[in-house]
Amino acid sequence: MSRAVAEVDLSAISYNLKLIKEKTKSQVLAVVKADAYGHGLVPVAKAAVAAGADWLGTALLEEGLALRAAGIKTPLICWLTPIGEDFKLAIKQNIDLSVSSIELLNEIIDAGRAANIVPRIHLEVDTGMTRGGVRNDWNEFVSKVAKAIKDNGVEVVGVWSHFARADEPGHQFNQLQLDTFHKRLAILISQGINPQYVHIANSAAALTNSESYKNIIRWGIGLYGLSPDVEYMGNSQKLNLRTAMRLTAKLHLVKDVEAGAQVGYGGTATVKSDTKIGVVTLGYADGIPRNTSDAAGVFFNGKRAPLLGRVSMDQFVVDLGKDSNAKTGDEVVIFGDGSTGEYTIDEWASAAGTINYEIVTRIGPRVPRIYPRG
Repeated sequence: MSRAVAEVDLSAISYNLKLIKEKTKSQVLAVVKADAYGHGLVPVAKAAVAAGADWLGTALLEEGLALRAAGIKTPLICWLTPIGEDFKLAIKQNIDLSVSSIELLNEIIDAGRAANIVPRIHLEVDTGMTRGGVRNDWNEFVSKVAKAIKDNGVEVVGVWSHFARADEPGHQFNQLQLDTFHKRLAILISQGINPQYVHIANSAAALTNSESYKNIIRWGIGLYGLSPDVEYMGNSQKLNLRTAMRLTAKLHLVKDVEAGAQVGYGGTATVKSDTKIGVVTLGYADGIPRNTSDAAGVFFNGKRAPLLGRVSMDQFVVDLGKDSNAKTGDEVVIFGDGSTGEYTIDEWASAAGTINYEIVTRIGPRVPRIYPRG
């Protein structure tokens, strides 16, 4: 094997997609942005479609274009497309575009006319996250959209928003956002605009809030078998999700060290007793968080070996234990689904003071993705 490998179980992707399909009559949009959360854009997208995904969604237009270049014809929306993108090509490739400003609306109208195709758009409304979407100028925006429709400049396919706290089930802000969404939708309809698709539910809402389903669910972190929030919703096992990624690496070096030895930059860790250490061939250049604590580490031969000291650019050190039979060149598991005792993605996230989303999406391109159970 390579010095490090991210194994992606596409059967887990398929399982997680079917799990949410069985839960709702709404269409399911598989979110494959950020290289499918680090799992591999095209292989994951194809697996999701084969398992029944009705839609695919990406943030960036280049990701959507890559899906089309791979021959994937499934309905597709891209929602983070700043002014200046190649909207003409997107429209020709039958990609739906999200619109959240009058400026962007005008540019997409111009691109559609240049392509001689009426663009398909989804209107994004800010219902309280205060990030993307139209906020206080919704009425003015809707008037501009209505005129554009009358002029055959756009086709409004959908309207959508995003929850800020859906991973806190029962929080009153979720209902406030839903109420705002319904009011904005009513204004849209009052202007004669009736989108075919209405969507606000993300993975957390899809798992906990049936009122939010509408007719599309955006299935993001759940597709990869990870919990939207371990604290409030429980881990993957509790949610009946199957973790798709397993990260392994080789031990570049195994050696004996004496009690009192300082490890790594800044000597932030001191060996408490004579032991063996292993140098793992991954570092922050590969996406391993530099600030990870010894609450994470690697798994070898049925035992956990905690991290020692700071993560370096290309490597980190673990305490294998004095009696370990590990040797240079052996493979260790960084994280997996935890079923055999290995560290999980959630444990790595906790040890780094972050969330599971970040752990998987930051695994860099130097680490090849393989699909042994595709």
